[in-house]
Amino acid sequence: MIGSIGVATLSHVREPRALLFAAVPLLFAAHQFTEGFVWLGLDGRIGPVALDHVTFLFMFYAQGVLPFLMPLAVLLMEPPGQRRSAIMALTVLGALVCAWMIYGLIFFESTCSVEQYSIAYRNPLTGNFGVSLLYILATCGALVLSTHRVVRWYGVLNIIGLTIAQLVKEFAFASVWCFYAATLSMVIYWQFRRRNIDVETPNGTSPFPRPFLLPWLRLNGAAVSKPQGTSGTDL
Repeated sequence: MIGSIGVATLSHVREPRALLFAAVPLLFAAHQFTEGFVWLGLDGRIGPVALDHVTFLFMFYAQGVLPFLMPLAVLLMEPPGQRRSAIMALTVLGALVCAWMIYGLIFFESTCSVEQYSIAYRNPLTGNFGVSLLYILATCGALVLSTHRVVRWYGVLNIIGLTIAQLVKEFAFASVWCFYAATLSMVIYWQFRRRNIDVETPNGTSPFPRPFLLPWLRLNGAAVSKPQGTSGTDL
């Protein structure tokens, strides 16, 4: 379901710089699809080697990719100014956290197990509390600092979700929070569909009448009115 919404979100992207942020729902869909195979492995339906691979893939995205991908996606949409400079610093921080996490996932053994109906992922290096704080700062800090009101709210809602996940299911934080963030990413589709995420005019409506990516997926594409003073060849 989230994957379908992710493809639909891409069909409403009108500016290239917003593409990475618009791809978040689709990336989360692939991430949750991967964890489905982790469940199959823990249930004995796929072999231990396959389980090791899908466990690595899940943790690679959750712990390695996200702290760099999220601030970078926000940075690409951010107009020049102090906020952009701060988000750029968080992007650099995210890149360092990403490198640390990937190093830990490659050179230290990762394990997963079912605890209270959730999956607990363990790695001796990536589970460090200090690194986890830097991870949250890079991942959610950039969202909250964004000029775009929609992006800020997405960040605030994620902070609320990760706080609840930490308090209620700290032992399965990565699995529970990523599921919450994946579900919440459907909000991104709604905002892109309403043209509320505009790179050139933050918190305004995108002036571009047509998307540059996957326009054939839009059900209402035929209903887009032609701007005055232009011809069919101009469009």
